[in-house]
Amino acid sequence: MDGHGEMGLIGENFDPGFVGRMKEDGYEIRSESDNFDVASGDDQDAAADGPSKKKKYHRHTPRQIQELESFFKECPHPDEKQRMELSRRLGLEGKQIKFWFQNRRTQMKTQLERHENVILRQETDKLRAENDLLKQAMTTPICNSCGGPAVPGEISYEQHQLRIENARLKDELTRICALTNKFLGRPLSSSGSPIPPHGLNSNLELAVGRNGFGGLNNAGTSLPMGFEFGDGSMMPIVKPMVNEMQYDRSAFVDVALSAMDELIKMAQMDNPLWIKGLGGGMESLNVEEYKRNFSSCIGMKPSSYATEATKATGLVYLRGLALVEALMDANRWVEMFPCMISRAATIDVLSSGTGVTRDNELQVMDAEFQVLSPLVPVRQVRFIRFCKQHSEGVWAVVDVSIDPSQDATDTQMFPNCRRLPSGCVIQDVDTKCSKITWVEHSEYDDSAVHHLLQPFLSSGFGFGAHRWLATLQRQCDCMAILMSQDIPGENNTGITPAGRKSMIKLAQRMTYNFCAGVCASSIHKWDKLSVGNVGEDVRVMTRKNINDPGEPHGVVLSAATSVWMPVTQERLFDFLRDERMRSEWDILSNGGPMQEMVHVAKGMGHGNCVSLLRGSAINANENNMLILQETWSDASGALVVYAPVDISSMSVVMNDGDSAYVALLPSGFAILPGISPSYHGGRSESNGALVKPEIDGSIVSGCLLTVGFQILVNNVPTAKLTVESVETVNNLISCTIQKIKAALTVT
Repeated sequence: MDGHGEMGLIGENFDPGFVGRMKEDGYEIRSESDNFDVASGDDQDAAADGPSKKKKYHRHTPRQIQELESFFKECPHPDEKQRMELSRRLGLEGKQIKFWFQNRRTQMKTQLERHENVILRQETDKLRAENDLLKQAMTTPICNSCGGPAVPGEISYEQHQLRIENARLKDELTRICALTNKFLGRPLSSSGSPIPPHGLNSNLELAVGRNGFGGLNNAGTSLPMGFEFGDGSMMPIVKPMVNEMQYDRSAFVDVALSAMDELIKMAQMDNPLWIKGLGGGMESLNVEEYKRNFSSCIGMKPSSYATEATKATGLVYLRGLALVEALMDANRWVEMFPCMISRAATIDVLSSGTGVTRDNELQVMDAEFQVLSPLVPVRQVRFIRFCKQHSEGVWAVVDVSIDPSQDATDTQMFPNCRRLPSGCVIQDVDTKCSKITWVEHSEYDDSAVHHLLQPFLSSGFGFGAHRWLATLQRQCDCMAILMSQDIPGENNTGITPAGRKSMIKLAQRMTYNFCAGVCASSIHKWDKLSVGNVGEDVRVMTRKNINDPGEPHGVVLSAATSVWMPVTQERLFDFLRDERMRSEWDILSNGGPMQEMVHVAKGMGHGNCVSLLRGSAINANENNMLILQETWSDASGALVVYAPVDISSMSVVMNDGDSAYVALLPSGFAILPGISPSYHGGRSESNGALVKPEIDGSIVSGCLLTVGFQILVNNVPTAKLTVESVETVNNLISCTIQKIKAALTVT
């Protein structure tokens, strides 16, 4: 924190009125006696004599204050004899001693009253949240037997049976629609029918591909909140498990309030709770200091789990309410962080909140968090999300995992991670931007993480607060650029604004599917392979596509791995995205130069864009193929994703056609801020605090490169996979990595 303002929560622009209210709520009460200075008895007498006399202020010395405080603890009401003894010993007048004890007792009484106010306010918040739950339950009562709306009064036996039958038929219809979605490749409601595919398909033999959501399109097909392309039909459908969950809702309210209180305090506090990095950026948690100040609200940490906790602060070009709305909507939350969240679903809404501000909204959510590497398992978490508006223009959104003892479902459903109070405090700065303080605190099983990535995760680079904040800033910058009429540096002659949106929408689907293939989220139907002469750190999977128009039909093979590269992130990113250097590593370039035909900017940096590339053709068929590419880079890492597309399909897209029927299999690279494999963490000899590696320091001297390919090995979905196909994709990865190292003269 920068230390501006009394609490240091948001900075120098923080609302003073909010500070006062937060103090009354008990989030910070400064009661140290060494900060308590009062005027002496002479000063108070001088004030009583009138303004004609010049006031003389005499501050007590630290030794005098220490002696007075020590005596006050033993006897708050000293008699005349005791006051005279203190006066003699401390060299103060009797009146000074008398007035000091009077003021000290007044201060103690004020502190007690404030503490009682804090307790009463917490009880009020709890009762208000329970009242909201009761109001919601009274508004829409549910019948426990049939699941339908309850009707006061007696109903006949026939009516009761009809309602039960109706509930059964609704559930059956839902299952049929879900099954139809899987085979038709797009959502089907009970009142509509699917739109037949246009038959667009690219005759690709080598591409780099798509992890299908069971035949559905992905969640990354829209721009961030406020810049929607459609009605959300591209989002994956996750069936809520409301009827399967049995829990004490009032207990969830208690946990949510405790988590909110902890988040606010952690956002306020600075050193010694948070240890700043050498560059003054990401802050890491002092675990021992945390244990002294907080107690866990979700039970004890498993013995095999490691702890990671970071804090980051920054500005984003988005109003606070718009950000709150996106965070409280699972689909828009995935769209905002497509490379960090593979899937998310709202399981239950315990409280719908107040009005449009989302104040006191409480949800139960499922999510899978990912790092773009096959060597890091996906983190599956079920948690409570609670939103509270603390004052005008100030919100806080907190997540905390559900204690397994409070959830009657399978406690082994989410075995590898639990989320301690984490989230963000949001404050509007002006009409265009807001200031964010982000806190991430998790405990996870590090035994399943590859040794190459363990330092990366333990230092907070993998799932840390700076990654969430950097991704949010990049997405908001992208939205601002795309909504602008004048976009500098674009090469998009002949493309309408609608065509530009359609092209970006296609690139978002391509990038989301690349991330899904690298991380292998559980929502995708992949079969892991361990055949052939495959490298130890290469993960190979396969799936069959039958009806999804968004990728070629047939048997799709996916392979990915991560390696350490002793070069900087910037150098590696500039090399991979440069179309002039593409022939150094890309076999699709046929060894010839590439030319950028279309350039659509998605951020302020030149590398944040969507491009359409065209290479030198060897034969007439290849002359019909283009390369769609998306690239971006920020403090959390970088990405270069591409896929071959045919000219006819791209012509449809750039004329505002439907991009959902363009078949893609994306390939690409993810670059992560690296920590050398020789670094195993360290602790200082003085206090045992973890020494964190720094991006701009000597420990970090390279980056981690993830290479991912998806290949159509057979256009017949029922064909069997051969060992030769697996070895081919393994050789492709090895050859690509060797070419990159050779081009960068890396040994």
